[in-house]
Parts: sequence; C-alpha cells; structure tokens
Amino acid sequence: MRLEGAVAIVTGAAQNIGRGIAIALAGAGCRVAAIDLDRERLETLVDERIDVLAADAADPEQAARIVDTVNGQHGRIDILVNAAGWICSAPLYNLLDRAAGRHDIGLWEKALRMNLTTTLVMGSCVAEKMLRQRTRGVIINISSVAARGNAGQSAYAAAKAGVNALALSWAKELGGLGIRSLAIAPGFIDTSSTHAAMSEERLREWVGRIPLRRLGTAEQVAQTVLFAVANDYLTGTVIELDGGLKL
Repeated sequence: MRLEGAVAIVTGAAQNIGRGIAIALAGAGCRVAAIDLDRERLETLVDERIDVLAADAADPEQAARIVDTVNGQHGRIDILVNAAGWICSAPLYNLLDRAAGRHDIGLWEKALRMNLTTTLVMGSCVAEKMLRQRTRGVIINISSVAARGNAGQSAYAAAKAGVNALALSWAKELGGLGIRSLAIAPGFIDTSSTHAAMSEERLREWVGRIPLRRLGTAEQVAQTVLFAVANDYLTGTVIELDGGLKL
C-alpha cells in the first residue's frame, strides 16, 4: 500500500501512542482523521494533513457518523488504526480492603469499553466502507504485551487479549476481500499514561526486566504502524514491540 495520499483514521489520537501514530502517518503523506474524546488536546494537532474530530469511538452512532464524514470528504478510507485505550490496574482481590476487596465491576466495564468496544465498533464501521467500496485497506489494532496476562491487570489484560482476537478474526474473515488486519502489542512505552498507571519505583523495576533496559517511545510504535501499512503481505499476526520483555 502506498502511504502517500492514503486516507487514515486514528482513534485515541489526542495524546500518547495515538498522537504519535497520527503525526507519523501525516508525515508519510496520509490524510489523517484524528479521533478522540478530548477535543482540547485534539486541537493542538496542527498539521494541514490532519483533521480533528471529537467523538466517542465506543458509541455506534457517533462512530458511524464520524466514518461517514471521513468517507464523504475523501471518497474512501484506506487505513484504520484503533489506538484508543485506557490502562487499568486493579487486583482480582485486594486483601488489604476487607470492605470492598473484589475487583470493581465499574473498572472492568470501563476497561472493556475503552479498549475493546471502541475497537469493535470502529472496525465494523470502517470495514463496511472498505467492503462496499472494494477498498484494499488495512486495520491495525493497538494492543499490549499485557494481553498475555499480567498480575494486577485482569480487566486491561482481558480487553487487550480481545483486541488481539479481533485482529486475527478479521484477518481470516476479510483477507479474501482484500482487507488486512493485525495487531501491534507495545510493551512499556514512555508516555504519560504509562507513568500515571504506576509509581516511578515500580516502573523502574519493570525497566530492569526489559532486556534493552529502557522504555520504548510512541515514535517507535508509529514506525511499526508505517511498516505494517506498507507491507501488504502482513496480516493475521500480533507484532510485539516490547524491547524483549516477556510477561
């Protein structure tokens, strides 16, 4: 696939990994629709190739409206990157909290909505346009190494495992119709969301377990997205970008 002139949608584009991906795709010549709930941060994405659209990607009506808008403006959609997500850390049972020790169901539902539901909803809306217009496109889901299972992250790990499963299912379902699908699973990336999810002491402990002994960057995730878009024989796989870390 040629990046120059391609039309891309990136969810979760206001900050962190999603923002880096939107900027990289625009820099490679794509016309990018940057989607996020955070309108204020979205509007700081100043680039003539980036259109910002505030919406809840987990809401089917809002998602369909956004996809219709992008498709109407550009006549097609070539690339979808599902980068919207939320890191959720909570134990299955907290022995120190006798009153409410079990995993909070509200956190579970929020983690699934923000990581998994957004992926399904946007994937279905974009796939519809690609199929009806016979576009040979690509859908990339941003997952996490936590999808293998990580202590203290039941909801997040389950949601990201689902994100991987969707990518692999879509590759089998849509491949014969010219649409590729895959997931990219970053490890510990140097973003504000990573630092907010744990103490700096705990993060240093994790860095010590990474063979390369450093955090990854949003730019490195974006480079992987560009590679995955350009290589049109790449589908049905999960690319792990983790510095060698295995949970």
